[in-house]
Order: sequence, then structure tokens, then C-alpha cells
Amino acid sequence: MDVIFAGGGTGGHLYPALAVARAMVRLDSRVRPFFIGAERGIEKQILPTTEFPFALFPLHPIYRSDIGRNWTGIRETMGSWSALGRAIGARKPAVVVGAGGYASGMALAWAISHDIPTVQTVADAIPGVTARITARWAKALYLGFGEAKDRLSAGSGTAVLVTGNPIEPPPTPRPDRLASREKIELSADPSLQVVLVFGGSQGSDAINTAVGEWLSGPLPPTLRVIWGVGTRNYEALKNRETEQVSVRAYLSPIGDAYAASDLAITRAGAITCAELCAWGLPAILIPLPTAAADHQTGNARALVEAGAGELLPQVDGFSSRIGPAVARLLADRGALALMAKHAVEIGRVDAAQVIAKDILTRFT
Repeated sequence: MDVIFAGGGTGGHLYPALAVARAMVRLDSRVRPFFIGAERGIEKQILPTTEFPFALFPLHPIYRSDIGRNWTGIRETMGSWSALGRAIGARKPAVVVGAGGYASGMALAWAISHDIPTVQTVADAIPGVTARITARWAKALYLGFGEAKDRLSAGSGTAVLVTGNPIEPPPTPRPDRLASREKIELSADPSLQVVLVFGGSQGSDAINTAVGEWLSGPLPPTLRVIWGVGTRNYEALKNRETEQVSVRAYLSPIGDAYAASDLAITRAGAITCAELCAWGLPAILIPLPTAAADHQTGNARALVEAGAGELLPQVDGFSSRIGPAVARLLADRGALALMAKHAVEIGRVDAAQVIAKDILTRFT
């Protein structure tokens, strides 16, 4: 059974597709996943390291801040239609799974126009353009947030399921916190509290700048910080490493850092939110203000309403609010434990398995 997975551009679209593909193979060894992505996306670095075959094409997003670039992007994207069709058609897939992002739109359009069934994972509380346009032709939509349902025009025959976002789930039993700290070369002293900071798979200049300002001041002696600055920022920031601050270019596997931490400061991408909840890690969420349709704020609000996090908008002066917010949350261990409990309650650690089972049920 051949299954095409189309999506990428960012880790938030690629990693969920990988999680579903692996779950499908675990459930049925006859499944043969094939990935389609963009030459300019993160999949160019990640897919060669996986077990799956793939093809990359010159696909482009909509450049909202540089409208002139869209003409080149549209021309190259449309020029990929025939080659992309050959890659899909040669495999005669049972289904094309759209995982979101600009890398999935053309593949879904080709499949729909050639009567190949499609399903989609819709990661964000506010769905993206691709999902909104193509939802009516999908056989099933798998929603990361229930709030997305009212923003999609599903077809009369489309199944809409709130599954949570597919991630690689934490191991069972959960890793011990102090042992995890030792594993990533932090002290296992139980009196210490650890804050994890990262700005998504690419890193975040705004979060790095704000956190850098916070860390320039005096820190409580019991505080330790794991600071994932992003690969492109590491050389400029590695000198910020101290006894209390561990500067990392990229957190992989990030599960060790989740298990070691008491609190996170992060963006509010859909997969980051899913992972925080799966690991039961309370968070200060700083949504990317330029995200399409402000979807990260929608994701963050879903966690805040569930009592699993706090929202810190990226506005003028927001850096001065980070230190007081961290101090307040870490000072009340009971409140922090309650936030962790709420996070676990809304976490969907089995989302990849649920989606994989549903796809197999529909198309085998």
C-alpha cells in the first residue's frame, strides 16, 4: 500500500507527518510511505536522515511581506506540476496525506484533480490557507485543536475528527526528571529549578534578544536555563554559556530537555504546544506575531484556557516581563504542578496512532 505524505516547510508540518507514517508502518508493514516536500524547506535537511524515500520540488510559500517575490514563486511552483504529478502517479497511492504548509498544497491539488483520495492533518487552532481551500475534498480531517472545526468548510462526506496533533509520544514510563538532568549534563540537585527556552526549529531572534536581556541580570542561585538558540544563532550566542545557562544550538532529541525542565518559554507552534502538553510541561507562550492569520495566538489561547500555560504577547517591552513571570511561576510549586496536570489532561499522546488507524481503516 503506497501512501504519499505531502507537507513541510517547517518542522511543525514535517514531524507530524513522520509520526503518522511511522505509526502506519508499525500497524501494517505493507505500508510504503513516500514524502513530497519543498527544496527550500526543513525537509531538505531532515528527510535524508529518515528511513523514507522522498522527492523535493521548487515549491514556495506566499510571501506576505515581499509581494514581488510571489511572481517568481508562483512560476516555479506551477512549473513543478508535471514533475510532481509523475512522482505521485507512478506510485498509484491509496491516499495522499496533506500535512500542511505550502509544500502540501500542490500535491493535494494534483491528487484531487486526478480523483486520488486525500486526508489532512490540520495542526493549528486557526487553519492555514491550504487546509481552508482543500478541506471540502478531503475524506477526513484530523484536527489538532477543536477550535479549528468552525473555520473549515468540510465536504458533506468529510469526516472531521479532533485527534490532537501527531507527535512522537513520550516513553512509558516517563523519564525521571533528575536522571534526565544528568543525561543532558545538568546538576541533579533536587533544589534546582530548570527553565527550557527555545523558539521553534529555526530559533527566534526576538526571543533570543529578550531572553538575553533577562539573563544579563542577576539570577536566583537555584535557577538553571537550557537555552536553545537555533543553529544559525549559536556562534553569536555561545559565549553566553555560564554555570547557570546552558546554550544549545539545537535540541535533539528534545524529549530529554522536556523531561528535565519545570517550565518552558517558547513560541506557540502547533507541534510545540502538543509536545508541551504530552510531557506535562507548563509554558510561557510567546506567539510569533507574523504567523499567518495569527494562528499561534490561537494555539496559545487554547492552552491558556485549559490552564496549561500563560500568554506573553510579543509587544514593545515584553522582554521586561519575562523575568517576573518566571519568578512568579517558579515560586509557587503548587500552581506549577496544577498547570502541568492541566497540560497532561489536554495532551493527545496517541494522536499519531489514532490517525494512522483511521487512515488504514478507510483505505485498506
